[in-house]
Amino acid sequence: MRNKRELLRDSKTIAVVGLSPRSDRPSHTVSKYLQSQGYRIIPVNPTLEEVLGEKCYPDLVSIPQRIDMVDIFRRSEEVAPIVDEAIQIGAKAVWMQDGVINEPAAAKAIEAGLDVVMDDCTARQHRRLTAEGLLP
Repeated sequence: MRNKRELLRDSKTIAVVGLSPRSDRPSHTVSKYLQSQGYRIIPVNPTLEEVLGEKCYPDLVSIPQRIDMVDIFRRSEEVAPIVDEAIQIGAKAVWMQDGVINEPAAAKAIEAGLDVVMDDCTARQHRRLTAEGLLP
Protein backbone atom coordinates (compact mmCIF):
# COMPACT_ATOMS: atom_id res chain seq x y z
CA MET A 1 0.00 0.00 0.00
CA ARG A 2 1.36 3.39 -1.03
CA ASN A 3 1.68 6.10 1.60
CA LYS A 4 0.07 9.55 1.33
CA ARG A 5 3.14 11.12 -0.26
CA GLU A 6 3.26 8.42 -2.94
CA LEU A 7 -0.48 8.74 -3.58
CA LEU A 8 -0.25 12.50 -4.06
CA ARG A 9 2.92 12.17 -6.14
CA ASP A 10 1.56 9.43 -8.41
CA SER A 11 -2.03 10.63 -8.86
CA LYS A 12 -2.60 13.05 -11.73
CA THR A 13 -6.36 12.69 -12.35
CA ILE A 14 -8.63 12.92 -9.32
CA ALA A 15 -12.39 12.35 -9.39
CA VAL A 16 -13.96 14.40 -6.60
CA VAL A 17 -17.24 12.85 -5.46
CA GLY A 18 -19.54 15.43 -3.89
CA LEU A 19 -17.80 18.49 -5.32
CA SER A 20 -19.90 21.54 -4.51
CA PRO A 21 -20.13 24.70 -6.64
CA ARG A 22 -20.21 26.77 -3.42
CA SER A 23 -16.83 28.38 -2.78
CA ASP A 24 -17.32 28.17 1.00
CA ARG A 25 -17.54 24.35 0.98
CA PRO A 26 -14.46 22.22 1.74
CA SER A 27 -14.95 20.13 -1.42
CA HIS A 28 -14.70 23.29 -3.50
CA THR A 29 -11.69 24.84 -1.74
CA VAL A 30 -9.77 21.54 -1.68
CA SER A 31 -10.48 20.87 -5.37
CA LYS A 32 -9.51 24.40 -6.37
CA TYR A 33 -6.25 24.05 -4.44
CA LEU A 34 -5.50 20.69 -6.09
CA GLN A 35 -6.19 22.23 -9.52
CA SER A 36 -3.73 25.02 -8.70
CA GLN A 37 -1.12 22.36 -7.97
CA GLY A 38 -1.49 20.75 -11.39
CA TYR A 39 -3.95 17.96 -10.70
CA ARG A 40 -6.77 17.27 -13.16
CA ILE A 41 -10.00 17.44 -11.17
CA ILE A 42 -13.09 15.66 -12.46
CA PRO A 43 -16.23 16.64 -10.54
CA VAL A 44 -18.77 13.95 -9.66
CA ASN A 45 -22.13 15.41 -8.71
CA PRO A 46 -25.39 14.30 -10.38
CA THR A 47 -27.04 17.70 -9.86
CA LEU A 48 -24.46 19.81 -11.73
CA GLU A 49 -23.16 20.22 -15.28
CA GLU A 50 -19.88 21.99 -14.51
CA VAL A 51 -17.72 22.95 -11.53
CA LEU A 52 -14.36 24.75 -11.50
CA GLY A 53 -14.37 24.82 -15.30
CA GLU A 54 -14.66 21.03 -15.57
CA LYS A 55 -17.55 18.95 -16.92
CA CYS A 56 -19.41 17.25 -14.09
CA TYR A 57 -20.38 13.57 -14.18
CA PRO A 58 -23.29 11.94 -12.33
CA ASP A 59 -21.15 9.01 -11.10
CA LEU A 60 -17.72 7.46 -11.49
CA VAL A 61 -18.75 4.96 -14.17
CA SER A 62 -19.81 7.83 -16.47
CA ILE A 63 -16.30 9.31 -16.59
CA PRO A 64 -14.74 8.44 -19.98
CA GLN A 65 -11.11 8.48 -18.84
CA ARG A 66 -8.84 6.73 -16.38
CA ILE A 67 -8.98 7.94 -12.78
CA ASP A 68 -5.99 7.69 -10.48
CA MET A 69 -7.69 8.66 -7.23
CA VAL A 70 -11.27 9.05 -6.03
CA ASP A 71 -11.52 11.83 -3.43
CA ILE A 72 -14.73 11.42 -1.42
CA PHE A 73 -16.67 14.29 0.15
CA ARG A 74 -19.77 12.34 1.19
CA ARG A 75 -21.10 11.06 4.51
CA SER A 76 -19.48 7.88 5.79
CA GLU A 77 -22.65 5.83 5.27
CA GLU A 78 -22.68 6.82 1.56
CA VAL A 79 -19.16 5.59 0.82
CA ALA A 80 -19.78 1.90 0.01
CA PRO A 81 -21.38 2.36 -3.44
CA ILE A 82 -18.71 4.93 -4.33
CA VAL A 83 -16.00 2.43 -3.46
CA ASP A 84 -17.80 -0.21 -5.54
CA GLU A 85 -17.70 2.16 -8.53
CA ALA A 86 -14.05 3.03 -7.86
CA ILE A 87 -13.22 -0.67 -8.02
CA GLN A 88 -15.37 -1.11 -11.15
CA ILE A 89 -13.57 1.67 -13.06
CA GLY A 90 -10.10 0.54 -12.01
CA ALA A 91 -9.17 3.55 -9.88
CA LYS A 92 -5.88 3.15 -8.07
CA ALA A 93 -6.86 4.80 -4.79
CA VAL A 94 -9.75 6.03 -2.66
CA TRP A 95 -9.24 8.98 -0.31
CA MET A 96 -12.00 9.73 2.20
CA GLN A 97 -11.89 13.30 3.46
CA ASP A 98 -11.94 14.58 7.04
CA GLY A 99 -14.60 12.84 9.11
CA VAL A 100 -15.33 10.21 6.44
CA ILE A 101 -14.71 6.72 7.80
CA ASN A 102 -16.12 3.46 6.47
CA GLU A 103 -14.08 0.44 7.55
CA PRO A 104 -16.02 -2.21 5.53
CA ALA A 105 -15.75 -0.13 2.34
CA ALA A 106 -12.05 0.49 3.00
CA ALA A 107 -11.44 -3.23 3.51
CA LYS A 108 -13.26 -4.02 0.26
CA ALA A 109 -11.16 -1.44 -1.62
CA ILE A 110 -7.91 -2.79 -0.16
CA GLU A 111 -8.95 -6.35 -1.01
CA ALA A 112 -9.51 -5.18 -4.61
CA GLY A 113 -5.99 -3.70 -4.71
CA LEU A 114 -6.77 -0.02 -4.16
CA ASP A 115 -4.84 2.21 -1.78
CA VAL A 116 -7.06 3.78 0.88
CA VAL A 117 -6.88 6.85 3.11
CA MET A 118 -9.67 7.68 5.56
CA ASP A 119 -10.44 10.76 7.64
CA ASP A 120 -7.80 13.07 6.15
CA CYS A 121 -7.61 16.00 3.74
CA THR A 122 -5.77 15.77 0.42
CA ALA A 123 -5.03 19.51 0.31
CA ARG A 124 -3.74 19.66 3.89
CA GLN A 125 -1.47 16.68 3.30
CA HIS A 126 -0.25 18.11 -0.02
CA ARG A 127 0.60 21.44 1.67
CA ARG A 128 2.39 19.66 4.52
CA LEU A 129 4.39 17.36 2.26
CA THR A 130 5.31 20.26 -0.04
CA ALA A 131 6.45 22.38 2.93
CA GLU A 132 8.58 19.45 4.13
CA GLY A 133 10.18 19.19 0.68
CA LEU A 134 8.67 15.74 0.07
CA LEU A 135 6.60 16.85 -2.92
CA PRO A 136 7.71 19.20 -5.69
